[in-house]
Amino acid sequence: MTDFATARRHMVDGQVRTADVTDLRILSAMLETPRERFVPPASAGLAYLDLDLPVGDGGSRRLLKPMVLAKLIHAADLPQGGCVLDVGCATGYGAAVLARVTGQVVALEQDAGLSQAARATLSGQPNVNVVSGPLTAGWPQGSPYDAIVLEGATEGPPEAFLSQLKEGGRLVCVLGTGPGSKAMLYCRSGDELGGRPIFDATAAVLPGFAKAPVFAF
Repeated sequence: MTDFATARRHMVDGQVRTADVTDLRILSAMLETPRERFVPPASAGLAYLDLDLPVGDGGSRRLLKPMVLAKLIHAADLPQGGCVLDVGCATGYGAAVLARVTGQVVALEQDAGLSQAARATLSGQPNVNVVSGPLTAGWPQGSPYDAIVLEGATEGPPEAFLSQLKEGGRLVCVLGTGPGSKAMLYCRSGDELGGRPIFDATAAVLPGFAKAPVFAF
């Protein structure tokens, strides 16, 4: 039988601390959050590996690698009592970590089965609100946010979320697909969303965030 507590500690020590994640709130949150509860039972033994773990019907969605999630949250520089929008929360692991780092989390998911799973896994987190709707629309009802975390990749800049960020608010995501993709940090300044790459990363593209195909004649 897998010793999940030991596996969790090894994940934090071997994947997260070594990736220059120094925020003690994040390290503590990942030590306290049982990732095995957020994946299918058959995948519980894989929960702490350096993998994007399939979740949902047919494994159509992925949980971000622990290192990628931790570094994105670290780059978001979350205030202690802030409000964060988690886009594409899937089964709720990222939202559970965020809830231990900041004040309020709005966890957005459009897949009905995943939303139901997230509500079940996050039922003991009073500062998380799981909401259902198209991921590309965000959740303007709860805006403006101190930060927005996209739990997956987008093939284009996330300009649509500008109006849901506070002035100076940050958005983190993975931009692009394949070996050239980058984790990005965006910051709102007035009516502009300026961004810069922060580290190499890959992730599955979130539903609705793929570029429309271009036809050549």
